[in-house]
Amino acid sequence: MITSFKGAYYFLSNFYPCNVKYNGVMFMNSEAAFQAQKCPTRASEFSTLDPAKAKAKGRRITLRSDWEEVKDAIMYEIVKNKFTQNKKLKEALIATGDEYLEEGNTWGDTYWGVSRGKGKNKLGKILMQVRDELK
Repeated sequence: MITSFKGAYYFLSNFYPCNVKYNGVMFMNSEAAFQAQKCPTRASEFSTLDPAKAKAKGRRITLRSDWEEVKDAIMYEIVKNKFTQNKKLKEALIATGDEYLEEGNTWGDTYWGVSRGKGKNKLGKILMQVRDELK
């Protein structure tokens, strides 16, 4: 079981630095690609942002009206792009085998991850789905 996306497993994190192209825009990391989709008309503003700045900007931007309905599908597409567009990351994801992937965190994210033993672990589940599809 992989319960933290740090150290050897940092590549699983959306904060990991790697180019990800999504909807015709190249981003420096998957966090920026994801945050940009909260208001797609402003996506290019996120293309050169590091993950922390992208996340902060994403908290201040006006959300698209259907965000709650589409955010899971968008995360899946971005994660899939990350691992199909970066061969070494794809190989590293596949090399996790059948390990359960859990984004354990200390910042209280119980939607995308697990904090203090509670959470939906949506990102971990998406990573495992993408891994299964890429095998």
